[in-house]
Amino acid sequence: MAEIKLKEIRKSFSVNGEKIEVLSGLNLSIPEGKITVLLGKSGCGKTTILRLIANLEGSDSGEIDRGAGSRTAFVFQEPRLMPWLNVFDNVKFGLKKEELIPEEIDRQIEIVGLSKFKKAFPAQLSGGMQQRVALARALAYKPDFIMMDEPFAALDYFTREQMQKELVKIQSKGKNSILFVTHSIDEAILLGDKIAIIEGGKVKHEFEIQEDKNSRNLLKENFLNLRMQIMMQLENR
Repeated sequence: MAEIKLKEIRKSFSVNGEKIEVLSGLNLSIPEGKITVLLGKSGCGKTTILRLIANLEGSDSGEIDRGAGSRTAFVFQEPRLMPWLNVFDNVKFGLKKEELIPEEIDRQIEIVGLSKFKKAFPAQLSGGMQQRVALARALAYKPDFIMMDEPFAALDYFTREQMQKELVKIQSKGKNSILFVTHSIDEAILLGDKIAIIEGGKVKHEFEIQEDKNSRNLLKENFLNLRMQIMMQLENR
């Protein structure tokens, strides 16, 4: 799958009869095989970008080049599991009959570290474990492109850190293209190959990080400096 390109995208909503423009000529390239992070304040249009790419909504104008034949998966902030299905059945949910290979489902469950829980139901799992199931379900679809809308925001610090490491490990192996939305600067730095700051309905600034994601240390001087630069962009300095 080639990179995804958004060109001059405009999107507005009507609220109480008033037209509010959320995206105002946004241009963004999402490279193949990397994690691109969207970072910005609430209401800046991050989730709208994901929904437009996923064809859940249409733009007012502009063009989205999604690449030929690409398969996409969506991971939401809430796991959105079927409570009456166990882990195995939740992971296979949505697959066509010809795509259903039990051994492959088992492999995806193993990748997210839940082999011992494949017969457990969502109510028997912690929040972090439920989110792992949601990620396994997305991976089982064998997507070229995964959209993740603040998937770890509701988790505690330690579970969130663990899930970030798992995502890095999975993406490094599968080379999936991922578009990841977050409000956390630290999370953006730890996960992103590219960070796009969204403000005023446009991409205000982009940062590229070359250092391997498996060895990033937020206390290193280069990442402390990067964090300060990102904060300055978000604070309009």
